[in-house]
Amino acid sequence: MACNASTCQSNCYKNEEAEIKEPISGDEGRMFCGECFRSNLYGKFRLAITSHAMITPTDNVLVAFSGGPSSRVALQFVHEMQHKSLKNFDASRDRSLPVFGVGVAFIDETSISPLPSHDIDRAIQDIRSIVSNLAPPIKQLHVVPIENIYSGDRTDRLKNLLDAVSDTTGKEDLLLHIRMLSLQKLASENGYNRIVLGLCTSRIACHVITATVKGQGYSLPADIQYVDARWEIPVVLPLRDCLAQELNMLCRLDGLKTVELLKGPCSGINGLVSSFVRLLQEENPSRECTIVRTAGKLTPFHFNRIPENNDFIIPLATRRRQKRYNLKPNESISSESFCPICNSPLNKSDSLRLSNLGSCQTSSDSLGTACCSSCRFQILPNDPSSMEHFYSLLPQPLVARAKHSSYDNLSLLREQIQDCLLSDSEDES
Repeated sequence: MACNASTCQSNCYKNEEAEIKEPISGDEGRMFCGECFRSNLYGKFRLAITSHAMITPTDNVLVAFSGGPSSRVALQFVHEMQHKSLKNFDASRDRSLPVFGVGVAFIDETSISPLPSHDIDRAIQDIRSIVSNLAPPIKQLHVVPIENIYSGDRTDRLKNLLDAVSDTTGKEDLLLHIRMLSLQKLASENGYNRIVLGLCTSRIACHVITATVKGQGYSLPADIQYVDARWEIPVVLPLRDCLAQELNMLCRLDGLKTVELLKGPCSGINGLVSSFVRLLQEENPSRECTIVRTAGKLTPFHFNRIPENNDFIIPLATRRRQKRYNLKPNESISSESFCPICNSPLNKSDSLRLSNLGSCQTSSDSLGTACCSSCRFQILPNDPSSMEHFYSLLPQPLVARAKHSSYDNLSLLREQIQDCLLSDSEDES
């Protein structure tokens, strides 16, 4: 709802003819005063958190922080939510609900970035200052070099892996997948059970179109929901309903310091789509919302929800909202097979190729067979003779997932054809 005489919280409206002081454009062109604008943004964040049980009192949350406006607002809102929980805990007599923990993760890409190392070091110092000022409660900052995903010969192997991908879009996508693996590894090793990403409506709208262009329409619903629990540590998107323009404006209004590390322009499909969506948004402020709202009508997967464990620690009001928004079994898609590189659920045509796994001679052959069509065409080498070298450069988590995927896929295939197989006694007769 836009700011008006009956809803304005700052009393900037004195009558129906009054004008908003320094009006701010919100989502889909609606106008707000400063206080109502911030309240509206935080309200969308809070509704996403409570409706989908993203954060509960016993959780330990890791906020992925790049330094940009989206992740800065996500960190600020999570901090405010945690600070309020701490005040309620201190004021409570029984102190029955603990205060959830918060950590912050910054993936350091100095080893593969064209930026001077001293610029990145300065940015990391700014990030340390930002996180240290968000207290109490104190939040631990993890600055993790992206090459830590490897156990040895880290820098050279990562560079060689990215150099082995000839397609520009494929290289960007592979780097995105490695970032997620780095966050998962960090969260798992430090006891976090949620990862908060600052993905907003604008980024998701771009992903909707890029995924369609890349032939990832089947797996698209998995990527655009509030919750993604296909990973070991579930990933949540509390800013899913907020525009990048709104988040930028809030940083300026509240004086939230951001750290922008300049990166080269994306020259692949991702960059083209980003420019295209930006033009659409300039023509009509509701375009990004419309794209995400339309894609949101696609049937989600069964893992697009937080597993229902320990419901007794979730407040009653939250459980009631969950009943309204939770997915029902007949309203979601079940998927047993995933791409070992991007972790996207595989469609039927991709799954049919799994029948060839039995004839594969090497692990690299299994990788090529088990991947989704997008990763095969944009990330894997075109020359089969280069596949073994490419496989040797993959980080261990990807190799383990490829082997695990191959084993699971063979087991699934056997289950599907079990009724058609002869038993030992039938074969002898």
